[in-house]
Amino acid sequence: MSLKDAALAVRKNAHAPYSSFQVGAAIRSVSGKVYAGCNVENVAYPEGTCAEAGAIAVMVASGEVELTEVYVVADCPDPVPPCGGCRQKLAEFGKGDVVVTMATTDGVEKSMTISELLPGAFGAEHMEES
Repeated sequence: MSLKDAALAVRKNAHAPYSSFQVGAAIRSVSGKVYAGCNVENVAYPEGTCAEAGAIAVMVASGEVELTEVYVVADCPDPVPPCGGCRQKLAEFGKGDVVVTMATTDGVEKSMTISELLPGAFGAEHMEES
């Protein structure tokens, strides 16, 4: 299954009773396996989960920790970008040159690398003592 197909399929499972904004994400790991996630809202808004975070959680729960490609889709006028927190999560598990394709359900796509989405990302190297 392609990342696009996986993201479109899982988007239909999104739990978005408050915003009605359903998002699907699919990631390919270094092994080639595809993991998908959808947004899950909670009435206490900050407690929800983004689609990208859900896909990453499934990947990690399956024993993998590196992604090589990302696809995110929502029903909106322009391709949907990951939120700031998800950009940091993508940078945690993917190299800077990993391509993130953002899309609409109408088929409009825009691709950027993780480094382009999150320039100057905070990384593990910042945690080293001098």
